[in-house]
Amino acid sequence: MTPLTALLSAQAGVFIQAFGLSLGLIVAIGAQNAFVLRQGLRREHVSLVVTFCAVVDATLIAAGVLGMAKVLQGHSGLAQLLAIAGAVFLTAYGIQALRRARQTQRLTASIDGAKTAWWLIMAQAAGFTLLNPHVYLDTVLLVGSIGAQQPEALQGWFIAGASTASLSWFVLLGFGARWLAPVFAKPRAWQLLDIGIGAVMLTLAMLLLRHAVLN
Repeated sequence: MTPLTALLSAQAGVFIQAFGLSLGLIVAIGAQNAFVLRQGLRREHVSLVVTFCAVVDATLIAAGVLGMAKVLQGHSGLAQLLAIAGAVFLTAYGIQALRRARQTQRLTASIDGAKTAWWLIMAQAAGFTLLNPHVYLDTVLLVGSIGAQQPEALQGWFIAGASTASLSWFVLLGFGARWLAPVFAKPRAWQLLDIGIGAVMLTLAMLLLRHAVLN
């Protein structure tokens, strides 16, 4: 394998890992996803909502990765501890997703009511996004600490992968709402999705634990 091939392989691997991690965390039944789906069904300020949610996620991811990188610089023991903690969290998250797959869940969004001014919609989007503590735990702490442990030359690829997953999901949810709503209203679809999420999270947990042990 040539140095260029090795570099491209490493970049692709980090991008895919970050994409899977971010997608697994963001794809869940929750207030923000229901809100984006609602706006998509109403065809009301969809571009603004999708852009806002994706930009906030990308900003928090970048801040988490770059900020945690500075914190972990020269502290290999702390980096290893966070890697192990991240592996434990991902394992618990994966098991939780597999347990959810045994339950009946569906994502619905009410579309009743008159049209709403764009600034009120954006205020609601900000509330659903920024007032959710899990946003900071997931993007800044978890994704940030995992991304920060990548080699400095690959951290940008990690940020890009995680941000791309977020953007892809919100675009799919917002602009594909009329096609996705009937699918997401079926419990079976979420059961299959949760099985996939659980498998991805458990795989990432093993990779993270392997990284912690070997380093």
